[in-house]
Amino acid sequence: MDCRILSICILIWASSAFGGAWDAGSFDNDDALDWVWELSESDDLSVVEDALQSATVASDYLEAPTASMAIAAAEVIAALKGRPRPELPAEVGDWVKAHPFTVADDLVRTARKAIENIKNVESSELAQLWSESEGMVEVWHADLGDLLQRLE
Repeated sequence: MDCRILSICILIWASSAFGGAWDAGSFDNDDALDWVWELSESDDLSVVEDALQSATVASDYLEAPTASMAIAAAEVIAALKGRPRPELPAEVGDWVKAHPFTVADDLVRTARKAIENIKNVESSELAQLWSESEGMVEVWHADLGDLLQRLE
């Protein structure tokens, strides 16, 4: 089989097998992007608050989708505080401009707590997944570190 054809077959298989978006950035996964659609349909902070609360509730295990949505919600808080990430999706930037809410200190603390919970490899599926990735866990930790700084 021609190497070019084999390469194309491998790429097609990989995209169908792994599907979706997955990278270290806060919005570089399908769960966060699905959550952005939910945010765009809302007119208040309830979607943001719910996502953050889900990652701060004392439980045995924090699932990866819940963690990904909470990271996206924390990014919205940072953006509302005037400290957006440079790669903020246009839909999020538009939502923030259309809803210039003042963010209470309690909500900022909740966002920070959610990020700290998400980073805990003992109880966070997302942290466990990233800890198993070759060389990307450092990128993920740096991204979350940047988010925590923007939440200060």
